[in-house]
Amino acid sequence: MERAEKREFVTELNEVFKASGSVVVAHYAGVTVAQMNDFRSKMRAAGGTVKVAKNRLAKIALQGTESEGMSNLFKGQTLIAYSEDPIVAPKVVMDFAKTNDKIVVLGGAMGATTLNAEAVKSLATLPSLDELRAKLLGMIQTPATRIAGVVQAPASQLARVFAAYAKKDEAA
Repeated sequence: MERAEKREFVTELNEVFKASGSVVVAHYAGVTVAQMNDFRSKMRAAGGTVKVAKNRLAKIALQGTESEGMSNLFKGQTLIAYSEDPIVAPKVVMDFAKTNDKIVVLGGAMGATTLNAEAVKSLATLPSLDELRAKLLGMIQTPATRIAGVVQAPASQLARVFAAYAKKDEAA
């Protein structure tokens, strides 16, 4: 890489660290190209990105961001997985790490909070923002349907009473 390319890469990575909902750092030593391509495609499909960066450049890019506390994670062959949704990157990385033992999660960051490997694992078990929105919408709609049922109940009971009186009058 030339100096100008490095400067551009550091600037781009700095913007990524500022804008991402979560960042996960992991070792990837021994992962084949095919496995890495599969991992990248899974991450892209979920709405995240995977980058391999030189540790020195990543540490420079971290300076001045909220995530600066995770700079000590950049040792050895590391990759960076990030996404705007705070749950997507940890979830995809942990799912891929289950099937590939060469991916070792070191930690990460979510805003100003530095996460260790256990925190990333627990974050991966949470539902995504879309799932939470769906649950919240369901919880909001449930009382509305119950209210509609309660409001309709007296009217339907009155209709049944009128129908019963009509049958009684016809029988008489």
